[in-house]
Amino acid sequence: MGCGRVGASLAVNLEASGHSVAVIDMDPDAFRRLPEDFSGRRITGIGFDRDALRQAGIEDAYAFAAVSSGDNSNIISARVARETFGVKRTVARIYDPRRAEIFQRLGITTVATVRWTTDQFLRRILPKGTSVDFEDASGAVSVASVDYEASWIGRPLHRFERHTGSRVVYVTRRGTAFVPAADTVLQEGDIVTVAIASSQLAALRRTAMKPEVQA
Repeated sequence: MGCGRVGASLAVNLEASGHSVAVIDMDPDAFRRLPEDFSGRRITGIGFDRDALRQAGIEDAYAFAAVSSGDNSNIISARVARETFGVKRTVARIYDPRRAEIFQRLGITTVATVRWTTDQFLRRILPKGTSVDFEDASGAVSVASVDYEASWIGRPLHRFERHTGSRVVYVTRRGTAFVPAADTVLQEGDIVTVAIASSQLAALRRTAMKPEVQA
């Protein structure tokens, strides 16, 4: 929702990755930011209007990003997508970082524009995978945020480390990062950031998306 510079960039990146995309904006002129070969749907309407969302295919959506210029519109749209239509991966852009922190604590995933940009939306709404946040100068070690198979929820992180061969650096829970203890239990919605040998990234992606193998 929103076809400004960020919205158009998201739409183009997602389509280039092979995803079907629909863009909603109340200003039809905003769609001029999309390239001529963009094949996604263009819906003129208000982002939290249920009819507009249905036209965009919200009932079959994997993810929803609200990136208009209004904090209130973005939050309302994200809540409608999640609470009315059951879209689990919803992200709202918030200009005021103080408000973003409040909504994060309420369980609404937000991106404060003063801190993060398009790539942060992509890593939260694309399908399961691993996003490299940092690589040392030699390229030998990477720090990466990793998605995981749902059966890991409720298990201690030391077992996740043993299973994946990684070291958990920190966990982000409801918008707040912390350094976990060995017996910290993984909760639903946690973002896990690990350090691992760069050569093991592919294996990390595979093993984290499988249940734990008991010895």
